[in-house]
Amino acid sequence: MGPGFVSAPCSPTISPMLRFLTAGESHGPGLTTIVEGLPAGLKVDAEVISAELARRRLGFGRGPRMKLERDELEILGGVRFGETLGGPVSVLIRNTEWSKWSAEMSPHAGESGRPATAPRPGHADLAGMQKYDTHDARDILERASARETAARTVAGTLAKALLAEVDITVLSHVVAIGGVTAPDGPLPTLADLPAIDESPVRAFGAEAAGKMIEAIEAAKADRDTLGGVVEVVVHGVMPGLGSHVHYDRRLDARLAEALMSIQAIKAVEIGDGLASAGRLGSEAHDEIHYDGEFVRDTNRAGGIEGGISMGGVIRVRAAMKPLSNLMRALQTVDVESKQPEQAIRERSDVCAVPAAAVVAEQMVAIVLAQELQRKFGGDTVEDLVAAVDHYRKRLTRF
Repeated sequence: MGPGFVSAPCSPTISPMLRFLTAGESHGPGLTTIVEGLPAGLKVDAEVISAELARRRLGFGRGPRMKLERDELEILGGVRFGETLGGPVSVLIRNTEWSKWSAEMSPHAGESGRPATAPRPGHADLAGMQKYDTHDARDILERASARETAARTVAGTLAKALLAEVDITVLSHVVAIGGVTAPDGPLPTLADLPAIDESPVRAFGAEAAGKMIEAIEAAKADRDTLGGVVEVVVHGVMPGLGSHVHYDRRLDARLAEALMSIQAIKAVEIGDGLASAGRLGSEAHDEIHYDGEFVRDTNRAGGIEGGISMGGVIRVRAAMKPLSNLMRALQTVDVESKQPEQAIRERSDVCAVPAAAVVAEQMVAIVLAQELQRKFGGDTVEDLVAAVDHYRKRLTRF
């Protein structure tokens, strides 16, 4: 889901659940996140947010900017003595390199910088320039940059904190980079997350990680880039989040939208989506058994049926295209001269799939936190937890 998204049934000014808005440019003075709808009493730790931002910056194949970039954050409102107050939470992430860009990105009238007139294939540059009637790609690329996901990470961290209050955990890992795919195996749990984060490519398994690193090194030697596939796994979700009633309430649809909003993500898969398309119906579904409770021996649906969470584990994957900022620049056309030109280059990452996994984790957490609040409400964390406990007890009688 994009920044500030509010689903159709909700008023744009009165929301019963979490929503967020981000502002700022890649090389501007900073990024701002406003998160509205959090219940009072949620514990907020700036160090935890900083740690999540650090997870987003790392990964083998990132460029030198990630080593220089620091996310200096300040909580401006909505939190007192380490807990939310019930009002909007405002967080500022300062750009520590702003002094290098203050002239180029000045907000003041009468100042100007060197225009970027060679739009990059694969980016928002040319389409955005045509849409907003500008011959300077910087007017577009600064906001289109994946740097914006740092602001989303703030919202995602708060969403994960809310989910943790009712024992729902969200984590991610990389399952493919380029042509290297990790073998299928047990799904990781929260206990596995430290090991995943320690992996240079955030892969769940050392053998696959080594081959992924080799693929990235080969692409770097060729002055090329690599994409890949990430998986987000959610444990502890109760049945009943989302709805079959309206198209914009379906949980799988909302997750797909949220993940597709991440820069460079080109496909989303829920459960065994693509594989199931080639199976017989008798092999594609999760048969139901009863042993004191309703259970399933498989999870081909990825934890969602009919737009509603089934209970248990939600599993969703997102495919990221290779970055189009290559060290050997792609061919384009200068919008001023209309002559062939090499595309502008903004950064030199070879692979950003590990970082995309962390951002995907945040976006999934935001959607689930929204649906949790939509179902259970609560002006305080205590009210929300009590409502969830009551529901879980009711389910045991079903």
